[in-house]
Amino acid sequence: MYSRLNIKKRPTSVLVGLFALVAAASQAACEASKTPGPETKGVTIEGTYRLVYRELPDGTKQGPPEVVGLLTFTKEYRNFNVHWKDAKGKSFSVSNIATYKLTDKEYSEKSLDFMVNDEMGGKGISYDPSSATGSSPVTIKEGRIEFQLPLHGEPSLVFEGDKFKATRPGVFIDYWEKVK
Repeated sequence: MYSRLNIKKRPTSVLVGLFALVAAASQAACEASKTPGPETKGVTIEGTYRLVYRELPDGTKQGPPEVVGLLTFTKEYRNFNVHWKDAKGKSFSVSNIATYKLTDKEYSEKSLDFMVNDEMGGKGISYDPSSATGSSPVTIKEGRIEFQLPLHGEPSLVFEGDKFKATRPGVFIDYWEKVK
């Protein structure tokens, strides 16, 4: 027969039990935050990616040092940097810091800072700290996730495993891979 727990007689065992319960709940919450949730059907874009090469409309392929890029998605931030030069040695670069949210239906983003250096177009450096926001629909199917970056005329993205393609029709297709 079970006897009732007398808290006054067993304060240490009660505290140890409570501590174990809190520790188990904390561990479960921590593990849950490491895995993609049902809101993206188990697919995640988190990670750091490097630009492997760019394909131009005429079929020309460019890679470092002609074009270099790095993109990181954390759970809530996106940090993007890309730089390339034209045949005359003039630069074009983009740097973007933003917060984002990804669900199985929508990608939304809020720009924190956006910078373009357009030597090619003769415009020089411009900054946009306006905190612009935007969203676009998401398609997730069989581990593949697609969406259009909604701000600043950026490309559409298609993620498959540890790789993704960024496409601006008539301008380029960039091939990226996750840094291991």
